[in-house]
Amino acid sequence: MKTLYLWALAALIVVCSCARTAPAREEVQLPQPTFSLRLYPQGQGVDAGIVENGTAVTLGPLEDNGLRGPMEIDEQGRHGNVGDDARLDIYLPQNGNGQMIVDVPGGGYRIVSMNNEGVYAAKWCLDHGIACCVVLYRMPNLHHGIPLRDVQNAFRYCRAHAAEWGVKQIGVMGYSAGGHLAASASTLYVDSLTRPDFSVLVYPVINLDSKEITHGGTRRNLTGDDSGLCEHYSLEHRVNAQTPPTFLALSADDKVVPPEHSLLYFRQLLAHKVPVEMYIYPSGGHGWGFTTSEYGTDKLGASRPDFFSSLEHFLAAQRAQYEK
Repeated sequence: MKTLYLWALAALIVVCSCARTAPAREEVQLPQPTFSLRLYPQGQGVDAGIVENGTAVTLGPLEDNGLRGPMEIDEQGRHGNVGDDARLDIYLPQNGNGQMIVDVPGGGYRIVSMNNEGVYAAKWCLDHGIACCVVLYRMPNLHHGIPLRDVQNAFRYCRAHAAEWGVKQIGVMGYSAGGHLAASASTLYVDSLTRPDFSVLVYPVINLDSKEITHGGTRRNLTGDDSGLCEHYSLEHRVNAQTPPTFLALSADDKVVPPEHSLLYFRQLLAHKVPVEMYIYPSGGHGWGFTTSEYGTDKLGASRPDFFSSLEHFLAAQRAQYEK
């Protein structure tokens, strides 16, 4: 009995010793924005955007989304109740390659996933010499034109400063409902300033008018289930020959936004002879964004290197086309 007790005590000492000496997980150093600025410095109640040196660089807010009170931020960096606090976070690399991405996180048009699909994506961009503008856009709150106005104003601001930043090409990247917004920017642009040079859509919501496949929250929060708006924002119908070259990435087992969304968009891009690449990974579900194992659990798992490699290849190809 005494021998058994001594063995148990020795095992406990070893376990405790290992626990004390095990290296702590290294904290990932996330970049801070080079600078941030509010999209509507005078608030949504004033028809004015960003003004610099007496010149209007962006347009006004279109309308007020009616949300009041402080912005809500949870422990995962998801921002809700976004109204007057809508902003741009600009990340500029030390040695840029001339490319910039306007990054549009998802969240069902109810919240904005600023870490998983924002800050982590910005860090990846900086590591690859790509400038990044993460858009904390306003929630529509049934004012359907508001999110697109915010993203288009992000393009206006970035294009106004592109030469100063050494940027020659600006694309858009969005995820889930943010993918719907990025696809809206790619098909509902109003001029050359607001048209993305390329589009990266990650598990995007595309269709809103089919209740069998659509994401209910995205549909309700943007359109209030209005059938005319649902058809208008079913973006496979908005594709034409001028839609930017597109990269699509998703998981086959996505139960939140079924693969059919991306397939609908892919087919229309092919029909209009728009350059397109699509990558469907066997598993990962929905919402894997840029959360690699550095930040927590990587839902994309073994397919993560393939995603990054394919994305790098696509972006390099876009730069090459621009430089011809």
